[in-house]
Parts: sequence; structure tokens; C-alpha cells
Amino acid sequence: MSKEILSLEPKAIWENFYSLTQIPRPSKHEDAIQDFMMKFGQDLGLETIKDAVGNIIIKKPATPGYEDRQGVVLQGHLDMVPQKNADTVHDFEKDPITAIIDGEWVTADGTTLGADNGMGVAAAMAVLQATDIEHGPVEALFTADEETGMTGAFGLQDDVLDGNILLNMDSEDEGELYVGCAGGIDANVSMKYKEEKLEKGYVAYKLYMKGLKGGHSGMEIILGRGNSNKLLFRFMKYATKNFKLKLASVDGGSLRNAIPRESFAVVAVPEKYNEKFLAAIAEFEAIYKAELSAVEPDLAFFAEATDVPKKVFKKKSQKNLINAIYACPNGVIRMSDDMPGLVETSLNLARVYSENGVITIQALIRSSVNSAKEDLAQMVSSTFEMVGGKVKLEGEYPGWKPNMESPILKTMQTVYNDKYGKIPEIKAIHAGLECGLLGAVYPNWDMISFGPTIRFPHSPDEKVKVDTVAKFYDFLIETLKNVPVKEAVEA
Repeated sequence: MSKEILSLEPKAIWENFYSLTQIPRPSKHEDAIQDFMMKFGQDLGLETIKDAVGNIIIKKPATPGYEDRQGVVLQGHLDMVPQKNADTVHDFEKDPITAIIDGEWVTADGTTLGADNGMGVAAAMAVLQATDIEHGPVEALFTADEETGMTGAFGLQDDVLDGNILLNMDSEDEGELYVGCAGGIDANVSMKYKEEKLEKGYVAYKLYMKGLKGGHSGMEIILGRGNSNKLLFRFMKYATKNFKLKLASVDGGSLRNAIPRESFAVVAVPEKYNEKFLAAIAEFEAIYKAELSAVEPDLAFFAEATDVPKKVFKKKSQKNLINAIYACPNGVIRMSDDMPGLVETSLNLARVYSENGVITIQALIRSSVNSAKEDLAQMVSSTFEMVGGKVKLEGEYPGWKPNMESPILKTMQTVYNDKYGKIPEIKAIHAGLECGLLGAVYPNWDMISFGPTIRFPHSPDEKVKVDTVAKFYDFLIETLKNVPVKEAVEA
């Protein structure tokens, strides 16, 4: 039951997080959570604003004696990624999330948990509520639609916030401070396809590529997990050549920023190839398991008999689609030369589906180097334009360049060392933190991103480590207490 998390400490965080789990808040469906946050701020008697794009801003004055401190903007996003297991019945637009305690972790029952970024939001809410902590002027910025377009960050106006420091609470490793992030761009491809009647003498199957871990297409692309779209089309390339496979429909992946876990296709093969075709499926499953055994232990590739389709793709349409998907880059493209272990450039071939004579393909390109991001975008465009696809590159957002001389970075390093006896790691992240966009609107901001330990965001395996939540919140409170005074910056 979700309420069991109310027994966890610090209650200031977990009570707010529980409230968030009870309000459906998938991206693009955020009216309820925005209304909730408006009431939350107003009930505290604080200045509360909803801007034109759905961002909620709540302002809290400094506590007595801290009026001379720099203003701090506490920032998190209200929406969550709606992912569930195939056998889980859940309507993300209506149903609450069922959070459960699993040993040292809190996770959800067959769905994403929403710790990304519910933990950051809950922490900001706790600061706004608190009457027993010391801080300078605080503004909480709860952005809209971060996961599918960063709409809130894109639409933020430059005259609504007064702070000098941004504390983004959307990172996922306690004990690490993030000082940079990748930028991104969406590749949207449409390809028309023609159909023909399927002649007699065929058997039909639905292909299932399932059991992959998926996950965050920025944070976990480095793990080398399988991409269900790439694996499915790899087999279809082979089966078209060897068994005269005919494609009737395809539906692979789900969200652009989630590594695809499941892909499906309805196909037909001549009856004379039936046994060899089924044997090949088993053979490819074994190949995939052998190649990905360390990262995809639950991988499954199989077929189930289905009704023979009346129509299938024409030969040229099918060839163009399969070749383009097979050829399209995917995964880590280049590692950073400047920061060991950091992915510089990547691509997630997230979504491939057919409907009403049109194939839609969605990919997310990330890079901390703008020229490399553009180069990869053009590579994707070239791949699909060669087979007649129409490519739109949209939603580009900038990266966030590290500032190793950041005053708030130095403050937080000192605070963490004093509390926990070690210097936190300084990192950049291969994900689209809103800091890049927000820093473009408020170029004077000194920015840091941090958070508790979260694993497998954007997947039903998402979980947050309980003891890191307390450390994260204590660190936040102590940081607010030690924010530099205004005069120190002006000098």
C-alpha cells in the first residue's frame, strides 16, 4: 500500500511525496498537479503564481537574520514519465501510483514511481512548509512538461524570479554535484508506405521483442542495454531475405526519452518456410541473449500465431523501412574527452509505428557538444531522406557548460565535507537537465544540480534509496543556511 511510505523519515519529504503519488501527473496531463501546487502555496500564505505555460512559482521570504543572503531558486519538474509493465493495469491519467517499500528502496507496483522528479518537488515543498530552518529568500520553481518537451523551461519568462542561485533537484546520485548537462534535439520522421493484398499460402505471426530493461535514454544509455526496435528490425532484415517475410504492421517503443523495452510486429511468411522461420526466431533469441546476457537477463523474443492479414507492405516500402531502421545510429556515439566516464553524444531510436499508411519514427539526440549534436542530427536525416522519409528536427535545447569556479559549488563542497567527512564528486550528466534552458533565460544564475539516489528512472523498475533521501534533505537545509551573502558576490 502507498501509505506505508508515510512511516519513513524525514516525514517532511515522504508526506509530500505521498501526496504527489496520489495525483496523476503524466507529461501533458498536469492540470491536477498544477492546481494542487497552487493551493499548496496559497494555503501557506505565500505568493503563488501560475505562468502562461503552467509553471508554478512560490516565493518564501527570508527567515529573520538571513535577509542579506543571496536568493535561492529551488527547482524541480511536476510531470512524470508514464511507463508500466505490459501485464499491469494502470491508467496514468486517472490512477494514483502505488508506492511500496522494498528493503532499502521505495519502488512502485508495476509502474514508474515518479521519484523523478517527485523527490525534488517534495523537498522544495518541505522547505516552503518549514518553520524551523534558516534560509535567505527562497523561490520554488515547479516546471511543467519537462519529460516530453521541457515546455515549462522553454516558456519561462525572465522577469518572474529574483534569485541568484539555482538549485536543481533532478539528479539521481546522492553525494554527487552536477555542474553540466547535455543538450538535445528531437528527430521526427514520417515515411509513407504502400500496401498490397497478401496472396494465399501464407501463415501469420505476431513477433514479440520483450523483457528488456529500457530506462532513461540519457542516464542509462551508457549501460549498453538492448533497444527493442533495433533488435526486432535486425531479425526482420534477416527473415525478409531468407523467408520472404511480409510486414503488415509494427509498433515499437513508447516514449522518446525512454530506451525502448518492447516492440511488436505482425508479419506473414509462406507456409513452406514456417518451420524454418520459427527455428530462426529461437536462434535469434539465443543470439540476442548471448550478446546481451550481462545487461538483459530477461530478454525474450518469440512469435504467436495470429490471423492472416489482408494487406501487407509493398516490397519497396518494406525494404526502405527495414533498411533505414537497421542503418540508423543508436546508443552511445562518442564518450567525452574532457570528463572520463561521461557520454558526450548519443541517440535513442525510441519509437517506430505504422498507422494509416504512414510510418512514424521518433528519436532523441543528445550531446554536450553542440556541433556534434547537429552532426548526428544530420546523420539521422540523411539515413531516412535516402528512402523518402520526411525529417523534422525540433525541440532543440542547449547544454549547460560547467563552471568550476562557481561560488555555490564551493559552498556546497564545504558543507558536504563538514557534514559527511568527504568532498562530493563533481560531475556532468548526459541528460537534458533544465539548467541549460533556465540558465539561458537567467544568465546570472549560479547553478548546481543534486538529488537522492534514484535507479532505473523512466522504467517500471524505478526506485529511490531511502537513506539517501534523508542525506539529500539534510544537505539541502545546511546549504540554504550557508548561502553566501549578497555583498560577497557584489564585491
